[in-house]
Amino acid sequence: MKVQFLGTGTSTGVPQIGCSCAVCSSTDPRDKRLRASIRIEIEGNILLIDCSPDFRQQIMPFPFEKIDGVLFTHGHYDHTGGIDDLRPFSEFGTVDLYMEETLEQVIRERMPYCFGPHRYGGVPDITIKRINEKDAFFVNSIEIIPIRVMHYKLPILGFRIANFAYLTDVKTIPKGEWEKLRNLDTLIISALRRTEHISHQTLQQALEIVEMIRPKRTFFTHMSHEMGLYEEIQKELPMHVMFAYDGMELTI
Repeated sequence: MKVQFLGTGTSTGVPQIGCSCAVCSSTDPRDKRLRASIRIEIEGNILLIDCSPDFRQQIMPFPFEKIDGVLFTHGHYDHTGGIDDLRPFSEFGTVDLYMEETLEQVIRERMPYCFGPHRYGGVPDITIKRINEKDAFFVNSIEIIPIRVMHYKLPILGFRIANFAYLTDVKTIPKGEWEKLRNLDTLIISALRRTEHISHQTLQQALEIVEMIRPKRTFFTHMSHEMGLYEEIQKELPMHVMFAYDGMELTI
């Protein structure tokens, strides 16, 4: 399995518009972060987790090929704003979007032109596949285990594939979901900034969750410019924990 980070930033991206802080002014490419999403290559399948407003820019470096499924964590715009840019991939057939019922309602209301009985030419050919936190599901031969996490009071999903898990926009993890996170080789999890936030983990809170899950290695994502410079912050982390950056590729 290969995992490519399409974006590792929070909803504003980094640099943030109008900001001239040290991070937003940095020339280090690892400090430039598009909105959070990953691309997965596994057993001949191409999967995405989330489809950000930056999707068009993010996907351009990759081969133009069928996307077998897009898994959605939740409905916030920084995770769903690129759905319309799936249009070119309709050349390969319908693109399946995997999401919870509550998110389905949001997407149908936000993009009614994709679901009406008389769709005009050029709209993305997409089909919604409903999932829930209790049941594993398959994209072709790939088994995916949904994991319930809380984005403050908003229930959202993370996903586990084999010994890899992706959790973004986490504030807390319900007690009953910890079992799904046992024996991980690789964990990707969000860490917004150093200071407290109502709906996101701080760096310290993310490190505490990593210590409880105890994966072999962890990569932090969904960072804001308030986290600090990549080169400086990375030096503070344990050996088995790293900050991800846009374009980083993992082999799992």
